[in-house]
Amino acid sequence: MVSILTRVFGTEHLELAEDVVQQTFIDAIHVWKLKGIPDNPSAWLFRVAKNKAIDSIRRNKYAVQFDFSDSEKQLLNSEYTLSPAMDKLWQEDLIKDDLLKMMFACCHPGITQENQITLILKTLCGFSTGEIAKAFLTAEDTVSKRLYRTKEFFREHKIELVLPPPAALKERVNAVLNAIYLLFNEGYNSTQAEQLIRKDLMEEAMMLGRLITENQYTRLPEAFALMALMCFHSSRSESRLTAEGEIILLPQQDRSKWDAKRIELGNAYMNEAAFGAAITPYHIEAAIAYEHCAAPNFEQTNWQRILELYEWLCRVAYSPIAALNKTVAILQVYGPQQALEALNDLASEKGIQSYYLYHSLLGELYTQLGRKDEAQRSFTKAINLTGSEAEKKVLGNKIAALI
Repeated sequence: MVSILTRVFGTEHLELAEDVVQQTFIDAIHVWKLKGIPDNPSAWLFRVAKNKAIDSIRRNKYAVQFDFSDSEKQLLNSEYTLSPAMDKLWQEDLIKDDLLKMMFACCHPGITQENQITLILKTLCGFSTGEIAKAFLTAEDTVSKRLYRTKEFFREHKIELVLPPPAALKERVNAVLNAIYLLFNEGYNSTQAEQLIRKDLMEEAMMLGRLITENQYTRLPEAFALMALMCFHSSRSESRLTAEGEIILLPQQDRSKWDAKRIELGNAYMNEAAFGAAITPYHIEAAIAYEHCAAPNFEQTNWQRILELYEWLCRVAYSPIAALNKTVAILQVYGPQQALEALNDLASEKGIQSYYLYHSLLGELYTQLGRKDEAQRSFTKAINLTGSEAEKKVLGNKIAALI
């Protein structure tokens, strides 16, 4: 809805678009609580948002300078044609187009990549500042400042909702794909305490990814590779939690519950990704995920191949998280002592000390090495850094096992 409303109001009035969406959802909470959820919730939300947009134009006609000069929006200037003109802007066949264009508007080259991704996650994906902060391993105040600066840029430059020219397309696709992957990761391993897996966010991310792969101008190899990666990861959803919502770790997961059709779809996307000269991080990560999906059980996983792929990934696109994951492969191939040495090399990396999985893995390595006191301290740190109750329970069980 934000993308449609931004096309109506203009990017310089992005906050007004967000306010309309927020008020629409507030109304839904109150009305649905009294009358029940309508048969078509999406249609209800779109109708209410459209009416609120009309009300906003009427209410702010003299206080806000809306730019309705282009042919598509000229009829919004007249009270007689306002409603029918608004109806045309909300046609179903234009909604996906608006969403794609909004993603690329958020990735304008005048905005830093971190700010681009932050804006996409906030405006199009509905992330809170806390969720974005977790994704970036940074403070909420930093995220708030990024959003403010980016919206100021939109206000000053009145960015148009259009696809970028071919020469600029690839660079801006990378920022869009990064944001989509962060959204997927939030669904796959949520920062929220209530749920570890948020399938709604995972499906939203995959929907955005499909938009990229289905458009003739954005069908790039890395887009298909990301779709493959998300398919492989999401195939495991049904095996990751017990009926009571407790985490089942990878070695104990029932692989018969893995979604074979989704794995097959991932393979199809990987085949689609095999064109062009470049190997992107998404290609490598998808290859790693495939190795897990291809293994009949945990013991027969090709950890040597996975380690090689992580080493490749760290050369192509180094990040502390990639290096942390490589340490898990080192553990499986060479044992806990060598893995601990690799993990200690990461200790000074920016943001890593605030990442609970770093301390969780550290605790696991200390446990395997028989260093129980250090393991307990590391698991306790990890508990204090995660907001997930399911993660806290797993970590608590590991502490209990030390005693």
